[in-house]
Amino acid sequence: MARLVDENPDLALIDQRVPSVGHLFRDRVAATPDADAFLYPDGESWPAISWSGTRDRAYALAAGLIELGVQPEERVALACSTRIEWVLVDLAVMCAGAATTTIYPTTLSGDVAFIITDSGSRVVVAEDDEQVAKVLEHRSELGDVLKIVVIDGEGDGGDVISLAALEELGRARLEAEPGVVDARIDTLTADHLATIIYTSGTTGRPKGVRLPHSAWTYEGAAVDAVRILSQDDLQYLWLPLAHVFGKMLLVLPLQIGFPTAVDGRVDKIVANLAVVRPTFMGAAPRIFEKAYGRITTTVADEGGVKAKLFGWAAGVGTEVAQMRASGGEPKGLLKLKHGLADKLVLSKIRERFGGRIRFFISGSAALNHDIARWFDAMGLTIIEGYGLTESSAASIVNRPHPGANRIGTVGWPLPGTEVRLAEDGELLMRGPGVMTGYHQNDEATAEALQDGWLATGDIAEIDDSGHVRITDRKKDLFKTSGGKYVAPSRIESLFKGTCPYASQLIVEGDGRNFVSALITLDPDAITGWAAKNGMAGDSYAQIVTSQAARDMVQGYVDQLNQQLARHEQVKHFHVLDHDLSIEEGDLTPSMKLKRRAVTQKYRAELDRFYTD
Repeated sequence: MARLVDENPDLALIDQRVPSVGHLFRDRVAATPDADAFLYPDGESWPAISWSGTRDRAYALAAGLIELGVQPEERVALACSTRIEWVLVDLAVMCAGAATTTIYPTTLSGDVAFIITDSGSRVVVAEDDEQVAKVLEHRSELGDVLKIVVIDGEGDGGDVISLAALEELGRARLEAEPGVVDARIDTLTADHLATIIYTSGTTGRPKGVRLPHSAWTYEGAAVDAVRILSQDDLQYLWLPLAHVFGKMLLVLPLQIGFPTAVDGRVDKIVANLAVVRPTFMGAAPRIFEKAYGRITTTVADEGGVKAKLFGWAAGVGTEVAQMRASGGEPKGLLKLKHGLADKLVLSKIRERFGGRIRFFISGSAALNHDIARWFDAMGLTIIEGYGLTESSAASIVNRPHPGANRIGTVGWPLPGTEVRLAEDGELLMRGPGVMTGYHQNDEATAEALQDGWLATGDIAEIDDSGHVRITDRKKDLFKTSGGKYVAPSRIESLFKGTCPYASQLIVEGDGRNFVSALITLDPDAITGWAAKNGMAGDSYAQIVTSQAARDMVQGYVDQLNQQLARHEQVKHFHVLDHDLSIEEGDLTPSMKLKRRAVTQKYRAELDRFYTD
């Protein structure tokens, strides 16, 4: 098959992009001042703030930071969940010429102190009293910090002031010096530091990734150049903005001009989608896994005619999706069947997601192929992409049109990004989105960047159409005592597509004579299963450790093993009596498995498989 490329990408958008995020924001306000920029929840309503309204608040906060003494490229740490204030503060930091240090609100106080001191942050903006307490616990170690600003709180009149007070401080400065913020923006160049994002790290202490303004303006311009989004779109943004994926999705509206609904409450995603009715949304695979599991198990539990109708409609949807992937369209009887299936079943599934989704973007971890195909059959396209904190998130992405969205791959590189494979199959990347290095860590920088190429740590393949396929993390591959290599993330992804009750599968077997696994079950999905199996009202721990649950899981493990080579098959497994969590250090804030931390924590359970 011939190597495919984007049709006439607008490379001028990349070549002629503005120097900084501050310039990008200012130009967006000038272009569409009265258009909606952001929507945010306020009780049951979703008020909107225009681009000019966003500028007024961001400029006031920027002037407040300047009044506090923040200088160009100095860091402002932001410890907050995804909400409109995060957006406003980050824009303020960009416009003040400073750089944002992102901190997850789930970060422990010791790590908060490390990030603040390692980055040299001068101001800390904290969401609430809980986040303030983490900073104050180590206040004596934070000599460079000028002020702590609390979003939900009044402050103490000393070290801690409120966000409202910072804004008032800035308005007073703007009244005295109206051009102070624009003057800061005017001094910014493409090479100025914009962000330090500390890798959440599946192992070891986090490293601060230094991303200049040019990396973010490139991300916006490159996505704009391939024309997959327009001003007519509406984004729903719930991802952690401390994560590079969320931060990248915050740059796109500055470049393209579409409005964004912002709410980081994960438990509100489904309800909010029905109200906001977005046209696209970025998410980690776990969100799609949970939705797939909930819908399919609900249908299976209902049984009878409904289950048969759903199965028929899904089959018709799959046939049409496969045809469209090859550039065709259904005709004749298939077209009639699809119209009926869509009316009775498929459209109702789409309505659960608001009814207007053009596509989802999946990133941060591997998406199970069968789950992607199931969504495709429902008329809900998922385009999988790939990137790292070190590459400003979006480096490679599928395109949402026939022939370009190849399930099982992460797509094509964005214009301006180059990829190649090292001798051992490791994916190497080069382009404007790549970091300048790790903050105060020359040794790690030299290891990651060689002759301008970023070593991603991922093993990949590039097919004849130019699509990139990630096979596993280089450091996660292990060899059994029989000398056979095993790619654990592939096995884990397959299990999530096989078992609708699965939350996590953690594969073990490095240097062992067979593969074993730890398994956790999704709390929501397993409750419905329990009610059908005589355990209604039992606790989660009672349900998942029951013999009935183990027998059910064994059936799905047997199905998994049928898809695997003999040396990959899971011979023994242990179902944990609790799910993994971010709070317990099992998952990163982007819901990525901390494999080594988890296998070490449950070393006794795993060792028992090989000693009993």
